[in-house]
Amino acid sequence: MLRDIIKIDENLCNGCGICVPNCHEGALQVIDGKVRLVSELMCDGLGACIGHCPEGAITIEKREAEPYNETKVIEQMAAMGVNTITAHLIHLKEHGETAFLKEGVSWLKANRDKLNFNPDEIFSKVHNHGQNNAAFAAPVTIAAAGSHQHGHNHGGGCPGSREMVIEKARADQGSSTVTEQASELRQWPVQMHLLNPNAPYFRGADLLLAADCVAFSLGNFHSGWLKGKSLAIACPKLDHGTESYVEKLTAMIDIARVNTISVMMMEVPCCGGLMQMVKAALSKSSRKVPVKQIIVGINGSILQEDWV
Repeated sequence: MLRDIIKIDENLCNGCGICVPNCHEGALQVIDGKVRLVSELMCDGLGACIGHCPEGAITIEKREAEPYNETKVIEQMAAMGVNTITAHLIHLKEHGETAFLKEGVSWLKANRDKLNFNPDEIFSKVHNHGQNNAAFAAPVTIAAAGSHQHGHNHGGGCPGSREMVIEKARADQGSSTVTEQASELRQWPVQMHLLNPNAPYFRGADLLLAADCVAFSLGNFHSGWLKGKSLAIACPKLDHGTESYVEKLTAMIDIARVNTISVMMMEVPCCGGLMQMVKAALSKSSRKVPVKQIIVGINGSILQEDWV
């Protein structure tokens, strides 16, 4: 699957190994005088190691890589002791990786009898880490307009592709002065080429896959269709490299375990490519999820809506 993963420039790396203990997943080792990424499976792509490289040899790139697996990571860490696991879970918390954090905690709870330490000690430290204790169970968010923004930032790349969860203050339902329709967008980015299929906001979510033109044609797109869903947009006619879309959809089904998929397409023939992508992803996945097809007329009407 296509995802963020670290890249090591061996011409710059001097093998000092300072980054190794600062990779809380244990994905780095010094081998033959150079730091190597020894497990794509264990690299979460968040880049905590970057700031600890004095030579600037570590960067993040987006490429094909084995999906990160938190359960396998925490299982391998069990023998490393309390401090290592605590640092790892705090690392996930600080980066807003709530779903991975819950997976790690769940594994520790389920395997409590096999551990040579009390995991409650770890849970307490992680829960109390930072000023906001609620962050232990909350994703990285952008608050309502006028407040600060928070999200993943690797120190480079396009800010427009930075992953964010969006939280908005709801208007007083009893007020009669609100005339603008509120946005129901819950995350950023939304374009398929920029999406990480394993982002927290896709896990267990109801996915809305919409053609680019749909939101411009449908007056109640936000209130009637986007509300409560995670969004991905694409144009099967104009987008290039749509093969990666099928891989991302497959990852959303198998890894993020989306609950349902709603495919919104315009009535024009080329839009049918969206449904073909979903069908291709379903044929490659190990899970089956309910899929709804919605056809939108150019005049803004719903021409067809059914489960397929």
